[in-house]
Amino acid sequence: MSDVASDLTPRTQGRGPRGAAAGARTGAAGQASAWPAAAGPRDPDARFRSRQWRQRLEIAFFVTPALVLFAVFVVVPIVQAGRYSMFKWNGLGPMDDFVGFQNYANALADTIFQRAVTNNLLIVVLSIVIQLPIGLAIALLLNRSFPGRTAMRVIVFVPYVLAEVVAGVIWALLLQPNGPLDAVLDAIGLGFVKQVWLGDPGFALWTVIGVLTWKYVGLAIVLLLAGLQGVPEELHEAASIDGASWWQVQRKITIPLLGPTIRTWIFLSMIGSLQLFDMVWILTKGGPANATVTMATYLINQGTERSQYGYASAVAVLLFAISFILAILYQTFVQRNDSDGASVVRRRRKVS
Repeated sequence: MSDVASDLTPRTQGRGPRGAAAGARTGAAGQASAWPAAAGPRDPDARFRSRQWRQRLEIAFFVTPALVLFAVFVVVPIVQAGRYSMFKWNGLGPMDDFVGFQNYANALADTIFQRAVTNNLLIVVLSIVIQLPIGLAIALLLNRSFPGRTAMRVIVFVPYVLAEVVAGVIWALLLQPNGPLDAVLDAIGLGFVKQVWLGDPGFALWTVIGVLTWKYVGLAIVLLLAGLQGVPEELHEAASIDGASWWQVQRKITIPLLGPTIRTWIFLSMIGSLQLFDMVWILTKGGPANATVTMATYLINQGTERSQYGYASAVAVLLFAISFILAILYQTFVQRNDSDGASVVRRRRKVS
């Protein structure tokens, strides 16, 4: 038994402190070599690359469906319209009458198309000039506390929620000769104001612009109200303490801080005015005597009414090009200030 006990006794026993320390080092080295993966640190570069690939896969997973839909419903129709525009084609049979850019030349030389472009640009300018002051005034009013404010907000936004077809039919009935609007004017003693609202070539476009203002000013009001929620109340209180009047507070503080919101609404209004179709088509179909024609109504008239689908495709490409160029110019020279300001704020936050 003593021999067995002596064999089980560690060899470092009886060799002094130096032997015990050497044994401890040997045991630690053996354990480290036995589990190198558990003891050794992971490569930080490998973790970074793994995180990058995971982020890329997540982005691809969420972006790919949107890109597919954009390609199918935007890119492909644009390419097809460009292809159709090179042919004289009535929509039936094969496209074998290649005319090149002749459709574009004919459209640009057509006085009706030129008037359509002029009407669209006029609607763009007047929509901004008329709707912006009205929307800003109503938004400032609805931003204050008073009884019935919620109901008033709903009322001013209802026209925008209405479908264009419904709104167009309602106004077409109201504006008929000797219709409800004329009856109201007679009842309040303003019968001398009556017009052939949609039948007079000199007055029809202004009537359409009035209907468009009623229909779309609600969007401006809602966007401006949302922008007003981001204006700090402390600035108003500080200006009031310094003796500024309500109008000075709005002019010097509120309206400048609403700049990004106003510029965003102007961009949306500009693009919508260039592509205006449904309200004009329901009210006048571009008449009388092409007084209210727009690029979209001209396009539909040439395509579906006259079966000139190649020519109508050329007009569609021109409409897209005009809208795209104006959008790029606006983004470059107007909304660039907003992006520059946002980048400055981000840099300041990083520094702080």
